[in-house]
Amino acid sequence: MSAYDKVLAARSTKKPTSMDYIHNLFGDTFIELHGDRNFADDKAMVGGVGMLNDIPVTVIGLEKGRNTFERMERNFGAAHPEGYRKALRLMKQAEKFHRPVLCFVDTSGAFCGIGAEERGQGHAIATNLMEMMALKTPVLSIFIGEGGSGGAIALAVADEVWMMENAVYSVISPEGCASILWKDSSKAAEAAECLKMTAKDLFELGVIERILREPEAGNQKMFESLKLLICRTFEKNLSIPGDELAQMRYKRFRKIGAQE
Repeated sequence: MSAYDKVLAARSTKKPTSMDYIHNLFGDTFIELHGDRNFADDKAMVGGVGMLNDIPVTVIGLEKGRNTFERMERNFGAAHPEGYRKALRLMKQAEKFHRPVLCFVDTSGAFCGIGAEERGQGHAIATNLMEMMALKTPVLSIFIGEGGSGGAIALAVADEVWMMENAVYSVISPEGCASILWKDSSKAAEAAECLKMTAKDLFELGVIERILREPEAGNQKMFESLKLLICRTFEKNLSIPGDELAQMRYKRFRKIGAQE
């Protein structure tokens, strides 16, 4: 598959969404929590608490929806500032009770409407980056579809970042990049190759730690394997003191892009 084929696969409406992952990994133990305690409850950002085997976990996901009605209700996974503030509220709650945080990322980017800008979209994302870097509890982020710009990285300042084999992660969409560089969005496929946005590219660059096989909706065996992998990672990181964990996370990001 070409890089642009991966982009199209990441955008497919047939892919499991964040809610599918939550349902298959946490089942009936998941309790959704709402609101940022400031403005509203953003339905593009799902968050709550659930049990992963014997481990209580705070889980947060950007949710696109499964059909046209759900996608409109979820704003196509494009979160408003209150969504990022809700996510941060749940992360700080997790830190208080020393619960690990699991994030699912699937968004073309944060919502860029006038209302979102008026309510401080950039500030909300920047605050998440700062606070997540110092969070004294384990954080794991998994890219399950699109990972677009600041809207994605606002949930990806983690101890480890994993990607599904058909997920992408980039500062801009290929169409947007082509429109800026060549004034021609039809060159999106060429832009996708240049952006190095596929899981394979990012693994080779040291931006992510693991590439995961793509589970199909309803394929419980794949979800059980993923569940076991997540549990082992959290068990390992829960044994590390909070201050040390935050320092390791800081060093992880400092070495990305460093020249030998």
